[in-house]
Amino acid sequence: MPCEFAAMKLPTILFICTNGAGLGHMSRCLSYARQLREQAEPVFFSLASAIEIIQEMGFSADYFVSPNWSCTNSSDWNRELCFRLGLMLEHVRPAVVVFDGTWPYQGFINACGEYGKAKIVWSHRGLHQADKAKSFPHQNMFSLIIKPSEVGDESGLEEESNCPQVRVPPVCILQEAELLDKGHARKALGLSENARYALFSLGAGNINDVEDAGADLIRRLQATGFEIVWANNPISVKDVVLPEGVRSISTYPLVRYLRAFDIFIGASGYNTCCEVVQAQVPALLVPNTNTKLDDQQRRAHLVARHAPVAVSECKSEDERESAVRALLQLVSVPATRTCLVPMNGAERAAEEILALC
Repeated sequence: MPCEFAAMKLPTILFICTNGAGLGHMSRCLSYARQLREQAEPVFFSLASAIEIIQEMGFSADYFVSPNWSCTNSSDWNRELCFRLGLMLEHVRPAVVVFDGTWPYQGFINACGEYGKAKIVWSHRGLHQADKAKSFPHQNMFSLIIKPSEVGDESGLEEESNCPQVRVPPVCILQEAELLDKGHARKALGLSENARYALFSLGAGNINDVEDAGADLIRRLQATGFEIVWANNPISVKDVVLPEGVRSISTYPLVRYLRAFDIFIGASGYNTCCEVVQAQVPALLVPNTNTKLDDQQRRAHLVARHAPVAVSECKSEDERESAVRALLQLVSVPATRTCLVPMNGAERAAEEILALC
């Protein structure tokens, strides 16, 4: 007699990720989905354009254009979002919908309300600039709000209005065992065993100009004997003109290969900061002060407490000279490359999401 449980279908969980300046929203959803793939059927509805990354990781994905790139006005875009997401909900019939974004769209709210058969979760990363933070007025539509912590924050259950909230440790897409050591990472990237390498990852360039400061930092590090590698961002809307002698790579997730490099120079977005703490590679973090909401300056200084990190906006030649000097000083200190901060937020979040099924 066949076991009745063998025929039971895994619950479907629909992840909706918005399109930010980088891949942060998509990466958090992928982090949760990777933890859930043995116990649920993760499906994606992505406003981030790099859905080939989602598919390469083995998940089904549908794409809908972000309001940042749409030619329609806000009202029309939200109506179309409601229609397209409504079709998706009726097609995959999820038990849980997980939205990762700064602010839930009206079209998302309407589509989920009309569907009415799923628990709704908001994955809501904080650390906003103090004068720009505001509270979403319809929190009671959610069954749970997950708050990924910044590095060093403590986790714990929070209650606000009628919606339970849980703060989880920092969310990382890969676990420690999945990171390559220096030798294997260099072999995978085709890098020399003995050269000194600096990796640049200054963002997609969608909301800030990375070329001028980046070029100056490159010249200064080349003068000290470093070979330069530039990480291309999959959602960049323009090509970055690289100085002569700089090679480029395009790989995701970047953290898998981060230990191939002697130093790292990057913007202080959420994912990058988590990866720097994971890999413990000496790093220069360059906060992007042009972000609409994110407090990258504060985040970078938090990270510097838990990893070998120098922080500078690198806006002037003097700032860049001091930043390179501080970075090279970090390189001279022997590193254990042991992460002492809990970074298992994806696992904890997945447990909370699965409990709602």
